Amino acid sequence: MDRRFDHLNVADGDLVVAKDMPDALTAATLIFGDGATQTFTADGLTTYVERGRPTQGEWSIVKDGEFSSFWPPAYRANYAVRWIVEDGAVTGLSFTQSERGERFDGRYE
Repeated sequence: MDRRFDHLNVADGDLVVAKDMPDALTAATLIFGDGATQTFTADGLTTYVERGRPTQGEWSIVKDGEFSSFWPPAYRANYAVRWIVEDGAVTGLSFTQSERGERFDGRYE
């Protein structure tokens, strides 16, 4: 069983607090239900790969439970970030776009 987040006391659906956001985002590649993947680096860069096509962007923490995503040349969106916890273990992150309410669940690879 994965133990990278055993030090946290979080439940499924809890918001990721700002101090834990960098570790949560950079822990591993996230795999989404449609097969797309996303990686985040500690220096604020992110790569989203859909159907083999990578797109480069940037991310930053807005506040507890929220981060901002920027995709050049001009797309920016904020997302609520929540833990996905199954059988007592953190298995991924859920992203809900603040304006449209679209939800994307990513599981750690």
